Amino acid sequence: MIIVITIIHVIVSIGLILVVLLQQGKGAEVGAVFGGSSSTIFGSSGAGNFLTKMTTGMAIVFMMTSLTLGYFAGHRPSATIFDNRTPAAPSTKTENAPSNAQGPAATASPPGTEPQKSTTP
Repeated sequence: MIIVITIIHVIVSIGLILVVLLQQGKGAEVGAVFGGSSSTIFGSSGAGNFLTKMTTGMAIVFMMTSLTLGYFAGHRPSATIFDNRTPAAPSTKTENAPSNAQGPAATASPPGTEPQKSTTP
């Protein structure tokens, strides 16, 4: 469903850009450069009403698809690495233990290797 709305959104946005660029400006008559306004595709007076209605309709569809895509983006469950995190295990070190004591992880060595011997007295 989101893919269909996204495709409609892209098509409407491209169409909206084209319709806005086709409209005649209110300033200097740029349409006269291309042979005057009477020789346009829509005729001398039909372009204003047709393009205005087309722009309004496309703008409404564009806003509806934008709001819909924004709603779906905000309510999409996202998976993160923090979902599978386990709480840290409590510390096993006690206050009475000597500071040079090594736990079982320190005495275990990978298979095929010998533990190093200390040379300090």
